[in-house]
Amino acid sequence: MTASHPRHRRALVIPAGMAMATALAFLPNTAATAAPAAQPAAATADATSLSYVVNVRGGHGAPAHVKKAIGEAGGTIVTTYDRIGVVVVHSSNPDFAKTVRAVRGVESAGATRTAPLPSAATTDMGTPKVLSAGEVAEAEAAEGQDPLQGLQWDLPAIKADKAHEKSLGSSKVTVAVIDTGVDDTHPDIAPNFDRAASVNCVSGKPDTSDGAWRPGASESPHGTHVAGEIAAAKNGVGMTGVAPGVKVSGIKVSNPDGFFYTEAVVCGFMWAAEHGVDVTNNSYYTDPWYFNCENDPDQKALVEAVTRASKYAERKGAVNVAAAGNENYDFAADEITDPVSPNDSTPSDRVIDPDECHDIPTQLPGVVTVAATGAKGLKSSFSNYGRGVIDIAAPGGDSTAYQTPAPPATSGLILGTLPGGKWGYMAGTSMASPHVAGVAALIKSTHPHASPALVKALLYAEADATACTDPYDIDGDGKVDAVCEGPKNRNGFYGWGMADALDAVTR
Repeated sequence: MTASHPRHRRALVIPAGMAMATALAFLPNTAATAAPAAQPAAATADATSLSYVVNVRGGHGAPAHVKKAIGEAGGTIVTTYDRIGVVVVHSSNPDFAKTVRAVRGVESAGATRTAPLPSAATTDMGTPKVLSAGEVAEAEAAEGQDPLQGLQWDLPAIKADKAHEKSLGSSKVTVAVIDTGVDDTHPDIAPNFDRAASVNCVSGKPDTSDGAWRPGASESPHGTHVAGEIAAAKNGVGMTGVAPGVKVSGIKVSNPDGFFYTEAVVCGFMWAAEHGVDVTNNSYYTDPWYFNCENDPDQKALVEAVTRASKYAERKGAVNVAAAGNENYDFAADEITDPVSPNDSTPSDRVIDPDECHDIPTQLPGVVTVAATGAKGLKSSFSNYGRGVIDIAAPGGDSTAYQTPAPPATSGLILGTLPGGKWGYMAGTSMASPHVAGVAALIKSTHPHASPALVKALLYAEADATACTDPYDIDGDGKVDAVCEGPKNRNGFYGWGMADALDAVTR
């Protein structure tokens, strides 16, 4: 997490004195700067308006009497997703949700945020740390590799380098990066970018204007980094993705302040479902609640809306992959203290039961939940875990002081693409999830007619079983930092094991 109000949810700041994930190390190049992103028009709303989701029976759209009741309660319908029965509404009536819940045919309704609809503000990401010319000159790659591949210890960790000798993946497979936006002008992303499957969903309604999927100049580079990890082209430039022959699209769902609200996430899954996407990557949690508790009527409605959307995407052929999070939480614990919710107004410590309160989309049914590992193959110091919740593990990086990579790699973090034709390092389960999304894309390339259920079954069956790390004392201070439970082939740290890209293209 990056601050007291975490934004791009699964990228991490390593503690001070260590390599920092968001002190991005950029590698210079000669590519042009990204074209400015097209910004969607702000929805008309007064200073006290909130956004809501109203959930009705799916399949036929909201009944006329429900639409009428929404209007009478002071709501304005922004858009409807008839297939799943989700209606996005703006209203300045503080009793809107309570009023509409009483309407016949409304199954749940809730505010998607606790602060009024924001203006188009931006957040300064700070000055990146640029590698010196000398450091760049020291980066060496073997023959047949892209120039920066030697810095990518994460590729051999999942046997992706060996997989590439067999297959780079199919251009008929698309992975959608549901995130902060993707710079499709980047020289490592442009060759594989799927414009038709890209969109801006920030308002909860698709904006298909050209370039709307790109991050603004002051917005997070998170989505662009993720996209490169998945599908940076093997083209003699920069780095190499896990699946460098597949297509990648950008579905922008975070607003300029970095929040991922329910209406945007629902729009993202629905867009992916209707545009032939084979895999979605979700390296975030849905704001403003880290955990959404079903005994709260607002939070229940948010869980229901995102669940419907993610299930619909899977029914339409997409495998949904999500990051587990970076707080070293045990999702199998009896209780967890959540100090950051709601993160768009005034958070407070609250104790939740992870069986009843869920991180969405990470803990939704059918979603592949990914934990992070470092350069030594151990659970990353920050990665959430939990038996029965973690499905699979993949490289997400860690402090170089904890897990030092073998040369020629020099950083324990993960190299990725960055807006403006740059490259740099980040760490987090945000970086682990795209490795698994890339492996899933390779499986789909190998088995083009496989259903999402079969792709997931192969993903787990082909994973390299990894035993619990016991004791787990990642910082070497003599104290146990987390406790792993379960057998070698299904435990709380690594799930079914480490993702295996070589098996994905050969089995």
